[in-house]
Amino acid sequence: MQTDTAFQPQDPGEAGFDAGALAAAVAFAQGHDSPFPRDILKHLEAGYFEPAPDNEVLGRTASRGDPNGLILRRGRLVASWGDTRQADMTFSVAKSYLAMLAGIALGDGLIDSLESRISDSVAHEAFHSDQNRPITWRMILEQTSEWEGTLFGKADRIDRGRDLKREGAGPKGIDRAMQTPGTYWEYNDVRVNALSLALLERFRRPLPEVFAERITSPIGSSADFTWEGYRTSFVDIDGTKIQSVSGGGHWGGGVITHAEDQARIGQLMLQDGVWGGRRLLPEGWVKASTTACALNKDYGLLWWLNGNGRYPSASRESFLAQGAGGNYIWIDPAHDLVATFRWLDPAAMPEMLRLVTASLKG
Repeated sequence: MQTDTAFQPQDPGEAGFDAGALAAAVAFAQGHDSPFPRDILKHLEAGYFEPAPDNEVLGRTASRGDPNGLILRRGRLVASWGDTRQADMTFSVAKSYLAMLAGIALGDGLIDSLESRISDSVAHEAFHSDQNRPITWRMILEQTSEWEGTLFGKADRIDRGRDLKREGAGPKGIDRAMQTPGTYWEYNDVRVNALSLALLERFRRPLPEVFAERITSPIGSSADFTWEGYRTSFVDIDGTKIQSVSGGGHWGGGVITHAEDQARIGQLMLQDGVWGGRRLLPEGWVKASTTACALNKDYGLLWWLNGNGRYPSASRESFLAQGAGGNYIWIDPAHDLVATFRWLDPAAMPEMLRLVTASLKG
């Protein structure tokens, strides 16, 4: 396995780990492969997220590889397993990347305030119905927007009633009454795609281009990082057709990258948005992103939190980007630790975090 040169290896003992216990944690990860099959396209077309016709795949997919991952402490590599340069789909990890772009837009003055209505600065019709006009940037970042409509061929109804604890095993797409924006929390991919569209309307440039310029290039990410949308998600921006990217791989598209690039993102968040002495994210944005939503204490601004002990053995300061199939970036400020897990069985995640945390010596 070829390690990332930005993260110099360090002996686990010198980094404050019990080497044997850390090795056991790595072996645990290697032994708990994701239940997702290798053929992701076939899995989606078989109706994992929802039945036909709502499951139509509109963007690129990629077959997945084997479980892999790495663990950093104080920016040094203390453990890795599998092929950490295996570029795979990340699913909803991309949502957290959209939050980072929202922070940049706020810092650049493209967003006046998180309390501003999106419709005040975005002319697209998606934000000008009676239901959608009051939605603020904070609401859409916290998944409390109750945005209603059809975007790029996908209706928000598809994800109404979605329960992540029963993902792939329970009904959703219920025809419930819409609530006032800001009063109801629901995990909904179409609404996140609406955020992506709103950010594109503000930046007036492809979001992957902005993300590369402002985030991935400064932190030294590889050329393996790609971010796409759907064949239906091209919009006109100043006379040019630009693809609006998706916030996951639910219907294809989204981010394809590897564990090492994801670890860089995690390290940037751990360092409060500063890399090599240069501030990449606005001051205070990491704190804002990891402040619990009033309607869901496990969620911030498109980042998952642990303040309520969602993962009982991990520090309460921990926060995560996570995607379907067992794709995680775990940031633990209490222990100066970042880890990426690719294709780890989600059912094994609590134990994985317990094993890593327990392997720390005092």
